[in-house]
Amino acid sequence: MSITKRGSTFHLRRRVPRRYREVEPRETVWISLHTDSETVAKSKAGRAWDQMIEAWEARLAGDTDDAEARYAAAQELARVRGFRYLDSGRVARLPVEELVERVEAVAAPAGEPDKAEVAALMGTVPEPQITVQKALELYWTLAREKTFGKSEDQLRRWKNPRLKAVKNFVAVVGDKAIDNITRDDMLDFRQYCRSPSSSQPRRSNASRQRPRP
Repeated sequence: MSITKRGSTFHLRRRVPRRYREVEPRETVWISLHTDSETVAKSKAGRAWDQMIEAWEARLAGDTDDAEARYAAAQELARVRGFRYLDSGRVARLPVEELVERVEAVAAPAGEPDKAEVAALMGTVPEPQITVQKALELYWTLAREKTFGKSEDQLRRWKNPRLKAVKNFVAVVGDKAIDNITRDDMLDFRQYCRSPSSSQPRRSNASRQRPRP
């Protein structure tokens, strides 16, 4: 780790680890420590490098087709840069001073703004939609108090009908985002549940008739 004064400000100069070459085109980075005091610069260098590592890790995590991972990575990258992740609509409504702060915080190696940082600070990474299967995963956590005191067998019997219902729904409708489920989807699933091929129990009209005295 090398601390060098450029002009009136000390900078940290360090070679980019091989792990981050995919998300960092520079071979060597210069990180401003925002001080003209060598003592202060030395005290800030370690944290500055840690933040650089955190930013690279967030970019790596965001280099994926997984919508949830991309969104989480954008949130983390914004945090590393000292901001809360906001969607683009909310960013556009920020006071001019705060918007400028975000723009100025975007790393721009070789004069080219980093796309991952622009997305994180400008809020252009869409929040992932909750699918049917994801909703079930969330339900297990939200309903945790319902399982307190249950034995392993009781827990299995409590979970199985819910697992089966979601599995059947996905088989008929697909693992759609909750917001995209339509009335027709629900009618299709109801029809499936009523069909003889469904694993749901089906009672005949005769069996529903009350016996005559």
